[in-house]
Formats: sequence, C-alpha cells, structure tokens
Amino acid sequence: QLVESGGGSVQAGGSLRLSCSASEYTFSSAHCMAWFRQAPGKEREIVAGIDYDGRAHYLDSVEGRFTISKDNAKNTLDLQMNSLKPDDTATYYCAGTSVYKFSLRLGENDYNYWGQGTQVTVS
Repeated sequence: QLVESGGGSVQAGGSLRLSCSASEYTFSSAHCMAWFRQAPGKEREIVAGIDYDGRAHYLDSVEGRFTISKDNAKNTLDLQMNSLKPDDTATYYCAGTSVYKFSLRLGENDYNYWGQGTQVTVS
C-alpha cells in the first residue's frame, strides 16, 4: 500500500531524499503520515510526521536537518534529509494512520498502513 524509494549510502554531511507513494485510496484514508526508522538492534522510532492540515513534527535529533512534506495531488510523502550523521543509519519506513491529529507519541499500533522500508547508510 505504501512504497518507499530514495534510500542509499552517503557520507556524513550529505543529503538524501526519501519518497513514499500510495494509492489514492490509501493516501486519502491516512489522515496523518509519518516516517519511522529502525537501526540494527534498536527499536523502531518515529522520525517525523505530518498532520492532516500539513503541520510537521520532528524528533528532536533531526529537527532542523530533516523536512517532511506531502503532495496531495501526487499521493506522495517525502523526507528530505540533510547534514546526515552516522547515527541516522537505519531502515526508514513510511506509515499512515487514520488518526486526524498527529502526535509523536502515537505508537506503531496506531498506524494502519506501512511500507516495506528503504535502507539509509551514512558513513
């Protein structure tokens, strides 16, 4: 239902742009959308999310470096990642929830739609 693209390997300080595409039905049903990541041996954590009305929210460690955006006409969700650090290395997942009001405290179980993930490696 959600398909991520744009992952890859980059040196520290570099940039990557992740994109998530969805069907029109999924995109309209997912009132809030988010990017999660999971590093080896660690729990999955939310990185950034965007409200139904387009307001963005970020994990403290990525604030100012990452930008989440969505294009309702193209049914896509993007994550622009700048000034990447080795600690950003993880598999990144796109997710959507039918919840109307986004919160960084929403858990994985609150999300109805998930992508398969895309690997980001920063060396």
